[in-house]
Amino acid sequence: MPKSRIEAFTDAVIAIIMTLLVLELHEPNSPNWSAFLNMEHKFIVYLISFVSLAIYWNNHHHLFQLVRKVDGWVLWANNFLILMMTLFPYVTAWVGDYPFDWAPQALYGMITLGTDIAYYLLVRALVRANGEDSKIGQLFKHYPKSYLSIGLALLALILGKLIAPIMVLIVNVLILLMWFIPEKAIEKIL
Repeated sequence: MPKSRIEAFTDAVIAIIMTLLVLELHEPNSPNWSAFLNMEHKFIVYLISFVSLAIYWNNHHHLFQLVRKVDGWVLWANNFLILMMTLFPYVTAWVGDYPFDWAPQALYGMITLGTDIAYYLLVRALVRANGEDSKIGQLFKHYPKSYLSIGLALLALILGKLIAPIMVLIVNVLILLMWFIPEKAIEKIL
């Protein structure tokens, strides 16, 4: 299968997910600024989720610039990544309604953790399909950023349970900052 099909499919699904994400934002209950400001937590969680999806898409795009071969394992790993991302609108709405409660924050953290694991599995599947000596294999031979993301996502859940549920979202914002700039090594290789 040409890699362009998986890229186009992923692009389309992420665009739909982002659209669904904004549809979960409902208008304020009155026509004044105070009503809008009362929704600030919903809007902030929406922005965090939107930026998360944009970062996953951006890094997916950069990742596939290194790819020459796609096989069945890559397709399933990519589908797992998409599955995890499709849950963002649901969990974003829940956290937006209950930003300081454990269950919504825990689920948000688990979705983020699952998405980070899915991205890691996609990278491993791409390395397997393209070979350890390929460009992608060389880049991801020693790549601590994915391990750090997974570890921080786990830490977010622990801190959210032990300190305050909002810690899940706070630590996940820190993870976003780490991934905001796509891997510069990809651009150097290309």
